[in-house]
Amino acid sequence: MKKYIQSVRWLFVIAIVIIILDQVTKALIRANLAYGEIWAPWDWMLPYARLIHITNTGVAFGLFKGANLIFMFLAIIVSIGIIYYYPMVPKEDRVIRLALSLQLAGAVGNLVDRIRLGQVTDFISVGTFPVWNVADSSITIGVFILLLGVWLQERREKNRSKSSNSEQPIHESGSEN
Repeated sequence: MKKYIQSVRWLFVIAIVIIILDQVTKALIRANLAYGEIWAPWDWMLPYARLIHITNTGVAFGLFKGANLIFMFLAIIVSIGIIYYYPMVPKEDRVIRLALSLQLAGAVGNLVDRIRLGQVTDFISVGTFPVWNVADSSITIGVFILLLGVWLQERREKNRSKSSNSEQPIHESGSEN
């Protein structure tokens, strides 16, 4: 058990920090902005970036509204899958481990809202992009880092196989003249 706890320590440290940040920012929005209220520190920022208090029963960026229960179960399954898979990722593969930590944090951050409130609080609005929150960005960044990590891993393996092929002795055709 001690070995397992050590193997998932950073998964939970990173995830807990992000979950706390997500929940604190959402609580601040709910406490300080009425539903639908918009705030920006300067008026000139309004077209570019602002905070707005809205809710969402779908997933990231307002997709699939009204499927709260489905996404609760999906978040639970994904979270269990990440917790199960994480110890199998080699410790040296920090990029993949970071990506999984971010994805777990985002899934749990929004799951907390779904369980407590029946919906997710979104508040970050940039340009005409859909409104999002810290958990949504954690999932998105985690997916990007995961893709980057897989790509880097494939490149390393390809380079290893090229270098091992170039180190093998070259056999001559055997023709004598």
